[in-house]
Amino acid sequence: MHKRHYVCELKLQSKFPVNFKRTLLIFLVVVLGFSSGFAQDRLSKKERTAQLNEKQGTRYFIEGEKNLVLDDLEKAFFYFQKALEFSPEEPAIHYKIAEVLVKANQAEKAMPFATKATELDGDNKYYSLMLAEIYTNLKQPLKAAEILENLTADGENNQQYNLDLASIYLNANELDKALIVLDRAEEYYGVMEPITIQKQRIYLNNNNLNQAIAEGEKLVESRPGNPTYVMNVVEILYNNNRVDQALELVFNEIDKYPNQPELQMAAHSLLKDKGEIKESNHHLYLAFASSDLDPEVKSKAFISQLNDIKTQERDVLLDSLEVLMATSSPENADIYAALGQRRIQDQKTKEGIDYFKKSLLINPKNASMLEQVILGSFGEDADFVELEKFTILGVDEYPQNPEFWFYDGVVKSAQKKDEEAVVSLKKAIELNSNKNSQLDQVAFGSLGSSLYNLGEKEEAFRNFDKALEINPNDEQVLNNYSYFLSLEKKNLEKAKAMSDKVVKRFPDNGTFLDTHAWVLFQMEDYEGAKKFMDLAMKYEETPSGVMLEHYGDILFHLGKKNEALSYWKKAEGSSEASDKLSQKIKEGKYHE
Repeated sequence: MHKRHYVCELKLQSKFPVNFKRTLLIFLVVVLGFSSGFAQDRLSKKERTAQLNEKQGTRYFIEGEKNLVLDDLEKAFFYFQKALEFSPEEPAIHYKIAEVLVKANQAEKAMPFATKATELDGDNKYYSLMLAEIYTNLKQPLKAAEILENLTADGENNQQYNLDLASIYLNANELDKALIVLDRAEEYYGVMEPITIQKQRIYLNNNNLNQAIAEGEKLVESRPGNPTYVMNVVEILYNNNRVDQALELVFNEIDKYPNQPELQMAAHSLLKDKGEIKESNHHLYLAFASSDLDPEVKSKAFISQLNDIKTQERDVLLDSLEVLMATSSPENADIYAALGQRRIQDQKTKEGIDYFKKSLLINPKNASMLEQVILGSFGEDADFVELEKFTILGVDEYPQNPEFWFYDGVVKSAQKKDEEAVVSLKKAIELNSNKNSQLDQVAFGSLGSSLYNLGEKEEAFRNFDKALEINPNDEQVLNNYSYFLSLEKKNLEKAKAMSDKVVKRFPDNGTFLDTHAWVLFQMEDYEGAKKFMDLAMKYEETPSGVMLEHYGDILFHLGKKNEALSYWKKAEGSSEASDKLSQKIKEGKYHE
């Protein structure tokens, strides 16, 4: 039988099997157990008609049951309705029609059928329960409660319905009635957590603190050695400024059960609240020494200590706790995260990031830590192969987050995986959907560079333009755009204006100076190009192969062929040099 439980706040719920054996047995006896043909002949016409109606009704009833089991509510309703035509006073048929309608969310239509079933057979509790369920669905809880009150008043057999009744009263805010029913339920089931917790809530709501505490203590006594129930009482005491009483309870339990780290943690927190730091730290140490304490709890407690004022005593304690965590909870994501946070606080960023990486490789479901690792791993010496592991984690775990797609695109671009970079950057722009203009701007700029590398130059320039529409002063976009235009020898005035803007803002940046020099070179302003390339070589500690080759090209056009050859040879072997470099060296002259 389909049964929706009334208990919302209580985890312990009643379950009721549906039993219609009596009704079905009567029907089947009629169908299968009729007398011999001679006896049939002696029945009156009225009796034969009645017998035939019962047979027909039974057939339709059985078909209805089959379709109800198959969850074909429309067919089930049809057959039960047909059965009702032949047996209009059979309560089981009315009940089944009500059940179908309730399943179809038509409680109001189900009401008359459920009512009729109870009128025809008031002793069948399942009919009454169906009617109570309908009243509940129709938001008439007190009428449902009246039905359940009648059921539970009927001796021991129906006491399990007190939980449903209590839930109805709770939802109707009839707390005093709920408390009476919960007491009855406790008499039937014994002391149980969901019942006790609900009673505590009622007592606290009624400002009856002592009774709420008594309920909790009763649960502690009935389940000796279970720290959860002790902690429940401790929380109530603490929230009502009874710290000493809470400590007394905790110490008594520790005396009985010293190997429960949860109780040691409770003692630590309560003593810290009282300002007894030394004793508090002692209990914290004992808790951390246990391998039974949840690593997540250890991690949070460690970070809590980390957020205290920095003192020598605090640092000594953290050192000790680190040793205990490494011993009792090795290879744990929460522990690695806590250790990483300490390193970050101590400005040991690289060590902190390394701990975060270990944490994420165990449990990647930490978006803020993932972002911290990715952003903290960029830099001059960035290991993009290693970093890509974490950008991939980001897009795998948070596929709707545009930032992770952007980071993944940038990292792939840095490794010259431009086709993959374009996919990730376009996904970032799509997901961002103009929400974060800064993200759009940097994504358009990065996308432009990757598209240019793939030979899709016009689309690359369109993306650079989009980036500059959002931020006309982005030095990276201005530099790349002007450099690519110079390579194409197109819109050189635009390229010069952009690179000039950058070098004025960053007059000691070798990369930007090199770009400006190359734009001037393409405009055949070789003297101007040399001037800026001299500055680029001055400010760049280790000039790139591109810069060395460019300098040689400029010198060649100024008639300084020997000096040009010298710089070309310095660029030889660089992965950044052009494919014409070897020919320049061999022939001693410039080749485009």
